[in-house]
Order: sequence, then C-alpha cells, then structure tokens
Amino acid sequence: MLKMVRLTLAIICSLLITLLFLDFTGTIHVWLGWLAEIQFLPALLALNAGIITGLIILTLLFGRIYCSVICPLGVFQDAISWLAQKTRKKRNFTFSPAFSWLRYGMLVLCIAAFIPGAGSLVALLDPYGAYGRMANNLFSPVYLEINNILAYFAEWVDSYVFYPTDIWIKSSITLLIAIATFVIVGLLAWRNGRTYCNTICPVGAVLGLLSRISLFRLTFDTEKCTKCGLCARSCKASCIDSKNRIVDYSRCVTCFNCIEKCKSGAIKYVPWLPGEKEKTVWTSTAGAEDKKDISRAKFLSITGLFAFTNVIKAQQLLQADGGLADIEDKKKPGRKVPVVPPGAQSLRNFNRHCTACQLCVSVCPNNILRPSGKLSTLMQPEMSYEQGYCRPECTECSLVCPTGAIRPVTPADKSALSIGQAIWIKDNCVVNRDELQCTACERHCPTSAITLIAIHPGDRNSLKYPAINKDLCIGCGSCEYYCPARPFSAIYVEGNVIHHSV
Repeated sequence: MLKMVRLTLAIICSLLITLLFLDFTGTIHVWLGWLAEIQFLPALLALNAGIITGLIILTLLFGRIYCSVICPLGVFQDAISWLAQKTRKKRNFTFSPAFSWLRYGMLVLCIAAFIPGAGSLVALLDPYGAYGRMANNLFSPVYLEINNILAYFAEWVDSYVFYPTDIWIKSSITLLIAIATFVIVGLLAWRNGRTYCNTICPVGAVLGLLSRISLFRLTFDTEKCTKCGLCARSCKASCIDSKNRIVDYSRCVTCFNCIEKCKSGAIKYVPWLPGEKEKTVWTSTAGAEDKKDISRAKFLSITGLFAFTNVIKAQQLLQADGGLADIEDKKKPGRKVPVVPPGAQSLRNFNRHCTACQLCVSVCPNNILRPSGKLSTLMQPEMSYEQGYCRPECTECSLVCPTGAIRPVTPADKSALSIGQAIWIKDNCVVNRDELQCTACERHCPTSAITLIAIHPGDRNSLKYPAINKDLCIGCGSCEYYCPARPFSAIYVEGNVIHHSV
C-alpha cells in the first residue's frame, strides 16, 4: 500500500514537471509552476524560507521522501531501474558500504565552487537542473515534432488548435551535456539503481544528513526476520545489510520496495521516538574508524550547508523582412558583456542564482534565450537576437524562474528597463557600405531611441546614419534583429552589468 501511494504520487509529479519543460506556450506554468518552486536547490537559491522549512520538516518526519517523489531525476532513475528489471531475468541489488568521502566531498566541493562564483559546477550537479536540461534538449524536440504533425493534419480540417513551431538546437554544448547526463545517470541506474543519488548528488547528501534522525524509518522485527536477503536484493539504494539487520537511513529513499518483497513481514515503516530501544540501529560495518569519518563528514556537511546559505544571503545584500532571394544567416556578435533577461537585476545576481535548468529557454516565444558556452556561465541562458528580439510586452521568462535569477516583472516595468545598450558599427552599415538608405533600426525601435541624422546637413538627398539615444535604449534587440546587414548586424546590443530604468 505504501509503495503504491508513493509510486502514484511520483509518477504524477514527474509527468507534470516534464510538461513544464515541454510546454512552449507558457500556459501550463500558470497552474503547475509551483512544482519547480518546491525543488530543493531552486528554493534555496530563491531564499524561500517557507518551502525550505517544509522540505526539512518533510525529511525529518518521513526520511528522503523528496528524492523518491518530488525530485524528477530521482523518479527518472527509478524508471530506468524498473526497465532494467523487466528486461533482465535476474535483477538483484546488493548491499554496499557508503562512500561517505565521495558523497560529502562532492557537497563541500559544490559549496566551495559557489563561493568564488563558479556556479556552473553547482548547476551541473543539481538534480532538478540536470533533468530540466534533458527534458529541454532531448524530450522537447520529440514533443514538438508530434505537435507539428498534429498541426499539419489539423490544418486539413480548418482547425488551429495546434500550430507548428520551429525545432532547432540552441546550444551544441548544452545538448552534449544533456546527452552525457542522460547516459551516465541512466547507466548508473540501469546497473545499480540510486548510485547517483547516494554518491554524487549534493541535494541527496544534505537530505541524507536529516534523514538519519527522521521520525518514520524502516525497522527490522528480529523475531520475524529470517535473514533471507530479499529486502537487500530489492533495495535500489543499496542501503540494507540484511545479514546484520542494518539500514543506512542516510541513503534510504523510502521507496518501500523492501516492505513489499519481505514475505515474513519482518521489515516495517514505523515511527521511532528518542528513548525507545531500536530494533535496528544504523551503524557502519567497517568499525569505529568509519564512525569517526562519518562524524567528520557530518560536521563538514552541516557547516558547509550553513555557509552556503549565508553566502547566498550575502550575495542578495550585495545586489545593488526579406525578399525571395536567399538571405545569408546572421552570426552572433562577440559581446563583451552578455545580455541577460529583464528581471535578472544584474549579471552578478543572475549568475549566482541560475541553475541552468532551461525552463526560461523552453517558454521563450521569441527564441532569443540560448544557453551560454562560456565556462564561467556554462549552460546559463543569454539573449541572442538572430531569431527574434525581446518584445516589451513579453514577460514569460520572469514568470517561470523558480530560483530568483529572473524576478517577476510587469510589461509596464519591462518597457522602461534597460538590459543593454545598442552599439552602431559604421563599417557594417549598408548606408556606408552600399550607399543605400536604410531605416530598419529606426522604424522598429519600440522606444524611439534611434533617429536618423543626415550625413550632409542641408542636403535633401543626403544619406542618413542612425544616432542612438542612450537614455532611451532598453536593449531589446529589435534593431539588431531587423538590421539587414550580413553576416554581422551593423547595430548590436551590449549587455548592462546592472539593469536600470530609463
């Protein structure tokens, strides 16, 4: 019964989170956006005290139920492990001692990397962000292709319930990382179940510390237990030593497989209160020396968690048209300062809080958000205007970000928020290069920040160059997108380090 309830909730939660990343209309986020906000690291980065407190209480009561129900990457591993069981005749897990040095070492490494600003490592190991990149880069193209097929047939009957959308690779590096994550995590799950959760995942390490003292836990009834080993062979976390009747509560993800498999009813999920005599106590099988290592790792991890939270709080305080002829594709300009979405407030705030989950990339209707290929901001979205521009009335990305990397903004606020500055390159301009008058940048500027000035004042037939009013430019990129110059636009946008109102 417990397993069925847990499994039902896990499937529902995983499917709904996946839909968040597949939805390109932004409508699903109105109803299901909270599923992204209750993920552990996004809630921590957003300093959402209510959610963090709720997850801690949930773990202290029921153990690592977060890992088996709420975390999409955890459910993904369970699905791969289940497939392995169905395709292989004999699929048994075995108990293995905890690699505490690796598990807590990865946690300390993530915290140490975050302090100097190397958030890419944290984003790389975050289970929610890792699943988001897989969904956006691997699952989404399949979903979009199905949508396009339905749109094709719907058009035959004059129905526009479905409409076609473009399918294209936004970042080769991010795609390769998503494929690598899928292969590595999938192989680990295929062979050994929850290996990633209990050896690499920093969220699993933090919750593992709390689950050691959880109220509800698995216990052995020594009078009924026959030491048959069925519980250990069904434990995908490899945390049950059936010979010694020992459960490593820090690795147990409360999947309840052991309860279902036990034929004698010797293992139960019951509350334990301080002062009661436990029927099974978690110990190390390697002796007293391992206990010292675990205590040391426990101290370092708890200290690191508090340091991580304090660093995040400190960072918050420091925030201050073409014709019928073939047209050559535009190339991305070499921006000195990247352009990040309105609501990011500043590059520092954005880089510190973004987990590169690609949720904002998936909902951007203008196709201007693309993952970065730079090492310092790897996979974090940046704005690029080859496919479109940032429309002043669009606020989709700010509405779906669960970490606070992009704060919610209204269309009114956005239309007066400068995220970048337009720069004119004289040598690229068709007025100078081809001696043809062009008014594209002026006509499409939504804030009238661009005016045309005659090269030869007083001459009616004089060609005109664009002049940019820096006090009115908001960096939306419409001028860069509509500029006819190829392969590089004659006008492009440099990002603002700190966003400001115009």
